[in-house]
Amino acid sequence: MSVQVAAPAVELKELSGPMEKGCEATTVPHPSPGVPCSGTEREAVTAAERPPPGAVKVPQASAMKRSDPHHPQHRHRDGGVGVGGAAAAAAAADGGAAAEALVSPDGTVSEAPRTVKKIQFADQKQEFNKRPTKIGRRSLSRSISQSSTDSYSSAASYTDSSDDETSPRDKQQKNSKGSSDFCVKNIKQAEFGRREIEIAEQEMPALMALRKRAQGEKPLAGAKIVGCTHITAQTAVLMETLGALGAQCRWAACNIYSTLNEVAAALAESGFPVFAWKGESEDDFWWCIDRCVNVEGWQPNMILDDGGDLTHWIYKKYPNMFKKIKGIVEESVTGVHRLYQLSKAGKLCVPAMNVNDSVTKQKFDNLYCCRESILDGLKRTTDMMFGGKQVVVCGYGEVGKGCCAALKAMGSIVYVTEIDPICALQACMDGFRLVKLNEVIRQVDIVITCTGNKNVVTREHLDRMKNSCIVCNMGHSNTEIDVASLRTPELTWERVRSQVDHVIWPDGKRIVLLAEGRLLNLSCSTVPTFVLSITATTQALALIELYNAPEGRYKQDVYLLPKKMGIKFLPLSPRGTEPKSFLNYCTG
Repeated sequence: MSVQVAAPAVELKELSGPMEKGCEATTVPHPSPGVPCSGTEREAVTAAERPPPGAVKVPQASAMKRSDPHHPQHRHRDGGVGVGGAAAAAAAADGGAAAEALVSPDGTVSEAPRTVKKIQFADQKQEFNKRPTKIGRRSLSRSISQSSTDSYSSAASYTDSSDDETSPRDKQQKNSKGSSDFCVKNIKQAEFGRREIEIAEQEMPALMALRKRAQGEKPLAGAKIVGCTHITAQTAVLMETLGALGAQCRWAACNIYSTLNEVAAALAESGFPVFAWKGESEDDFWWCIDRCVNVEGWQPNMILDDGGDLTHWIYKKYPNMFKKIKGIVEESVTGVHRLYQLSKAGKLCVPAMNVNDSVTKQKFDNLYCCRESILDGLKRTTDMMFGGKQVVVCGYGEVGKGCCAALKAMGSIVYVTEIDPICALQACMDGFRLVKLNEVIRQVDIVITCTGNKNVVTREHLDRMKNSCIVCNMGHSNTEIDVASLRTPELTWERVRSQVDHVIWPDGKRIVLLAEGRLLNLSCSTVPTFVLSITATTQALALIELYNAPEGRYKQDVYLLPKKMGIKFLPLSPRGTEPKSFLNYCTG
């Protein structure tokens, strides 16, 4: 190739001399441009690497001196770049690996031998590609922007994956008022919990209206309520409403997995004696209940329970307390069943209000809350797709109806097991195939229990399930799935993520057990706030009714909450004449 060179546009530097002392050269497939020269050995230049006699060595672009790259003299007459520009372009196009060009006296340009030099360090060896340490990565990410630092700090400060494994029972914590009458995971999370409570207040119009309407009258003045419910942002709004109505409250959790630590911290910071944290052990669970009940100088006169564990503990450990207790309000079907057992045996010492079977609880919370939260719980824990999956739902009560409707809408093939003839007929009329669990246990992908009974899914069923079958419970109690039978030496438990376990059989088959058989939605996800506003308002009204009822109105039995009870405590209509009905009030 012959190239006519214009006026001297490029000043050439002599590069044919030896390299600086201390560099060692080796031939490698790919160079490392920009590496500084160091070491003690000289460069070895072979005869093949030397240019032919009379040839001029054109340096790479990095060795050229230009006064003005856009000057006309620096460009070829046909509009292309000159020799120096061609060398630079070739070097840039080849990533810095282009060979140097040799110009003969007659103007012929030829390519020098492609020998690439890589500098090795004799004194200092460093791995430039070594991954940064954990501290280094964090420092780098935090230095990017202040906003990312704020986001990182906010997220890390109230997540459950804390490095602090110390049990809250072993900590000495005080709130800003100096009180230590509480036991939560970390009182410093209170600010985040307060934000969640404020969000929940916007979606709980019924309860907030009741607070506004009745806080002047203080219908619960003098009431000492001990509670055992799920401690979530919605429950916090209920507790603060009871406090605004004049009650003193002490609270524990009814489920070891459903507590929101930041919400519990916010309640403790506000002065509520709360004893709960996410991930309690069985011993912690009963210890927290006992701390709520057994306190010097304070004795409860009302019980708000969810599941019956608090009522059972008082009846077992402190039966004399029932002499001053005016009534029990129970929310769940499991707790109501236990109350009916006590009543039938003649052991129920006080009146009890069955909130679970009230129309405002059963027709809204049980149905619509579970219809939305079942998908949320399954998706968060398993990331599965519902379309085409075969699902069996055990029980077609209000909870079962909600679960079936949601899964059917997502494209799942839904089977139903039910022993009640009316509910079974409803399942058929709604288009679901009614089966016995034994008939489909080998083929289904998901098994959901929501009966409120015990041993619905037995070890025999678990043994026959297909590989990777998902097993979960939407009932209150953890007795519907026989989880205890899985804790045997021949089976291996493997934690996958929070609230997700693999139970592995000797032949390699495994099932996916969610929340260890406990309530799925509140253990693994959240529930819709608006519908809980109706339930919480119903609970508050039941407490007000039992606490203010004249002696003799209620006997030592279980009662349903009357439909029209809410009219007494509900705000008037905008015109100030006719009162709103309870249902209209709950929906705004």
